[in-house]
This record gives sequence, structure tokens and C-alpha cells, in this order.
Amino acid sequence: MTAIQNRYEFLYLFDCENGNPNGDPDAGNSPRLDPEDMHGLVSDVAIKRRVRNYVQTAFSNTAPNAIFVEHATNLNTKIALGHEKTGGMPPFDSQAKKWKTTKGKANDAKDWMCQTFFDVRTFGAVMSTGPNAGQVRGPVQVAFSRSLDPILPIDASITRMAVADNEIKGANIGSAEFRAWEERQSEDELRTMGRKSLIPYGLYACKGFVSAHLAQGTGFSDDDLTHLWEALLGMWDHDRSASKGVMSCRGLYVFKHVGTDTDAAQKVRQAMLGCAPAQRMLDFSQPGRKQTNAIIEVSHHPDLQGSPRTFADYVVTPHPERLPAGVELLIDGKLPH
Repeated sequence: MTAIQNRYEFLYLFDCENGNPNGDPDAGNSPRLDPEDMHGLVSDVAIKRRVRNYVQTAFSNTAPNAIFVEHATNLNTKIALGHEKTGGMPPFDSQAKKWKTTKGKANDAKDWMCQTFFDVRTFGAVMSTGPNAGQVRGPVQVAFSRSLDPILPIDASITRMAVADNEIKGANIGSAEFRAWEERQSEDELRTMGRKSLIPYGLYACKGFVSAHLAQGTGFSDDDLTHLWEALLGMWDHDRSASKGVMSCRGLYVFKHVGTDTDAAQKVRQAMLGCAPAQRMLDFSQPGRKQTNAIIEVSHHPDLQGSPRTFADYVVTPHPERLPAGVELLIDGKLPH
């Protein structure tokens, strides 16, 4: 596979309606937020997890678009497979309790991992946890997403009209004993209360970066780039759950560096290095924070009263005429018509 030859940045807008976009396990799984200004946060790993899940679904987890970091798996299993596919496992030093992997052997396994796993080519991976296959720095990186307006986390009480009591235990306990226990209880004892964290609405902005130079090390190709855009556009439709509410992609604005030089070789170099700093494209104008000469402007709808409760309460306006020389704007991964 031929690696990409252009640098990219992207601004990804998504929203959450009546759900929890990304719970914080250190805060009772409440929606993540910035305590200083109450703007919502979604972690980078939450976005990458859903990209992985989409690609795994779309390509049935088969090479060259298999997924390395799967749910509830041992990463060393796939690292060992990489060694087995490239000449066999390295010798194990029982005294040092580790595999004696040469640099050449590790590189061979690393190359196989890059060729086999989409997420290794895309996001990189640390593969030195068992039989060493080295480390790969991924060409695609995303920052924490942030809501455009403050969010209001709600902790709602819910009732479950059944219980899962494990009071009776023993080697000979079966369904008859559980049923007998159930019949001895009052109706109130056979239901329980719970809590559910959510936000009424939040529109989030995620900033991402794609390095053509790092892509040379993993083989991240134009096909991989297309799969990335497809995942960002469609991944929420394959990640539905009651806790997430309704989450949707609301815009993918991709900035492609193409260069300006009349010399072909120099133009390729410009396209890889970039023609403007990332913040020139990604510093967008948003409600209450006007950005002079912003390429993407997001504002509240003139008719909005109170807090936003739907995407229709926002207006998103691209300004391609404000692009720096040598940069193209792709909306939803494609050139605008």
C-alpha cells in the first residue's frame, strides 16, 4: 500500500441528545465536563474506539482492516501471531523471563502488524508488551472533544421492575429454589431503583490531525483515509445504546494541504509538510467566541431562546474563500460541489 502524500487537519462536529456521550469512571460515570466553565468533554480514546468498531463491523475484522485493540482481548495474542507469521516466535529467556527479540525480528513483526491491522496503521500502537514487535506512532491523532456551550448533567432516577438477588447460594440451588425464594417476597422487594446520567443536549467539536510523514512509517494509505472519513460519518449509527441517547455526526470539515509551487517535486514536499499552521484552519468561530477570519463559523440560530436543545439551534457556515493558499476544504471528506 502506498502511503498518503498530503497533510490533513479535520474539524468534526457531533452531538448528543438525551444521553451520556462519554462517562467519567472517576465521577460515577457522569458525563465528562470542564468544571471551570461547565463545557462537556469527550475523550480521544472514545472517538478512536468508535472508529475501530465501525471498521471492524464494515470489514468483518479481516486483514488488511482487522482491529488490533478489540474489546476484552489480550494484545499479546496478536503480537505473538505477528512473530509466527514472520518466521516464528523469538527464543524465550527463562532466567530473564522475557523473549530475546532482535531488532530485525521485531521490525518484521511490526511490518506485518501494520499491514494487517487498520488501527495500528492509523493510530499507532505499543507492541512491546510481550514478544516485542516495537512501537508505532500513528499518523492520525485526535484531541479531546469539547462542547460549544455549557452542558447540564442530569442524574435521573429509574426503576427496574425486577431484581437479581443472589441471597441464596449452594451447590444444589437451581431454578426451583430461586422461584420459591421469589414467591416468599413482597412485590416491593422484587423491584429496585437505579440512576442514569445524561445531558439534555450538547454539540461537540473534535479536532484531528493526519501526518503524511508518519504515514510513511505505517503505510497509512488513501484507502485507509477514506475508511476513516466513512467511520467518522457513520459510526454513531452502529453504536446505539440507551445510555448514549441519540448521537449523530453533524459535519466533517477536512483541510487538505496540496501545495502551491509550480515545481512538481517542491509541491509534493509542500503537500506533505503543509502550507499553513493547523490552528489557521481549526480555530473556528463559535457562539460567544468570535474568531476573526475563521474558515468555519458556528453560531446560534437567530430565533434561539434559552439553551440549545437541538442541532437546529445552531448555524454552521463554511468560508472556503478564507482558506490559506495551498489548502483545500473537503466537506464530509469530499470537495464541495
